[in-house]
Amino acid sequence: MFRDMRRKRQAMSKEDCEAVLHRGSSGVLALYGDEGYPYAVPLSYAYEDGNLYFHCARSGHKLDAVLRNEKASFCVIDQDEVVPEAYTTHFRSVILFGRVSPVEEEGEKKRILEILACKYAPEHTKEQHDEAIRAEWAGVCVLKFEIDHMSGKQAKELIRS
Repeated sequence: MFRDMRRKRQAMSKEDCEAVLHRGSSGVLALYGDEGYPYAVPLSYAYEDGNLYFHCARSGHKLDAVLRNEKASFCVIDQDEVVPEAYTTHFRSVILFGRVSPVEEEGEKKRILEILACKYAPEHTKEQHDEAIRAEWAGVCVLKFEIDHMSGKQAKELIRS
């Protein structure tokens, strides 16, 4: 169903892909947008329990696209060092394919917002996280990206021997 990587030697292991997802702070979510145009939007995310999680407004282009078609892809670039003398880059990235849906259950929604709060404001206290979540609760939607396929690729110069 999903294509094999052409340059298999540059493929990353599942563990290395997951390490990139844990390290990363943002990626690009690609959805089926208005009138069939692709809609790709940069987002902060959290990777937890084999899924990705995002937050967004309760209305807008992103949520409309998710509700229209749950299939999506997400890409995280971990490294992209330009090497001018070789006319290339030393890159490492992960791409995911899966299905995105809003999280409806309030306890799960709160748990995910806590995960996001801890990731992006680790120096804050639990009370500060709770206050931030309370302040945004009425206007926030949480999205879950269930991963169907994951692959990572890196420049041959980065491959560990």
